[in-house]
Amino acid sequence: MPANVPENVLKTAAYDIVIVGGGLVGASLGCALAPLIERFALRVAIVEAAAVPKADELTWQPSFDARASAIAAGSAQRFRELDVWPAMQREALPISRIHISERGRLGATRLSAAEVGVEALGYVIPNAWMGQVLHQRLGELSIDWYCPATVDTMTAVEGGHCLALSTGDRLHARLTVLADGGRSGLKEQLGIQSERRSYEQTAVIAHVGISQPHKGVAFERFTSEGPIALLPLPHQAMELIWTHQGGEERSRLSLGDGAFLDQLQRAFGDRVGRFTKVGKRFSYPLSLVTARESVRPGLAVLGNAAHALHPVAGQGFNLALRSVMDLVEALEEGREQGRDFGDMETLLAFESRRAKDRANVIRFSDSLVRLFGASFPLLPHARAAGLIGLNLVGPLRRGLARRAMGLER
Repeated sequence: MPANVPENVLKTAAYDIVIVGGGLVGASLGCALAPLIERFALRVAIVEAAAVPKADELTWQPSFDARASAIAAGSAQRFRELDVWPAMQREALPISRIHISERGRLGATRLSAAEVGVEALGYVIPNAWMGQVLHQRLGELSIDWYCPATVDTMTAVEGGHCLALSTGDRLHARLTVLADGGRSGLKEQLGIQSERRSYEQTAVIAHVGISQPHKGVAFERFTSEGPIALLPLPHQAMELIWTHQGGEERSRLSLGDGAFLDQLQRAFGDRVGRFTKVGKRFSYPLSLVTARESVRPGLAVLGNAAHALHPVAGQGFNLALRSVMDLVEALEEGREQGRDFGDMETLLAFESRRAKDRANVIRFSDSLVRLFGASFPLLPHARAAGLIGLNLVGPLRRGLARRAMGLER
């Protein structure tokens, strides 16, 4: 982890770019800016609320309960471009196949890496490991860290924004990037409204042990209660994302391990054998949240601060990473044309790149939730027929897969 800014630095500092949030999205952006930092002598800072260890204090301690994320094959390629994939791949488990089905129906769709022509459809990586690899790379770059620190106020001024930090430091940024997940309230402080629609669902997340090898297969099973996703993990384990209608998750969270696994077995079936173990269970409510503005003069909004999606299609972080790369490309092109990093023409060029991809992913994820959450009399039969048809029509299936993997837009 890069060293924090020393306490004796001046209380006002000027930066070309300030990234608010040092999580996976903010850290990825910091790494992606490496060529621009070198080429344009860019001054970059990251403001992060959570205390994080220094580079020489980082240790990898894998845990059965550690949260993991599925990244698409396209995201793996982008991590290669950031020079972090060789290290990240050490803890990445490849997804060789995806099996999509609906409980009580014969229809199913199967996708394989071989038919799409890729090494893997995606990878499952512990979040902590992704963060560690990204932060180690950041430690090699000329980036200042204000950590732990939060932004108390953010004010638009000539040539950018002034950020007053909880540490007493004041930063002037030509471009400020909000990558804080929307938790800080900065969007609201700036008057950026969000459209929020609750799915009235809650996701229960846990790691589960299974009785037989998963062979790198990921499962998405739609049930009357909501989708169940299982992502492959090392050592005959899988990450469970079990969607519940609002309030129904509470009874399952209160169950003992044995009773919880029994109910999961009945809901999912025996495609992975028996469920043998469950780790700590987490839950969070599900909503579709989209910021009405993602750019302003001197401002860009990324990641969950810009859009929070239902996890049914696993596209949230993959969409955010594409936004990171598009922003850096737009900044580089704008600078080559003599524009400032916070110039609105540059940021509108970025927004133009992102609009179609973002709209397609949001529409796809939202449609899946609505399609498999509805219970009109003939709809289940139509869904089953659709799954069977998709499994039979190879080119259509492969096209959808490549778009979902971020290899095509």
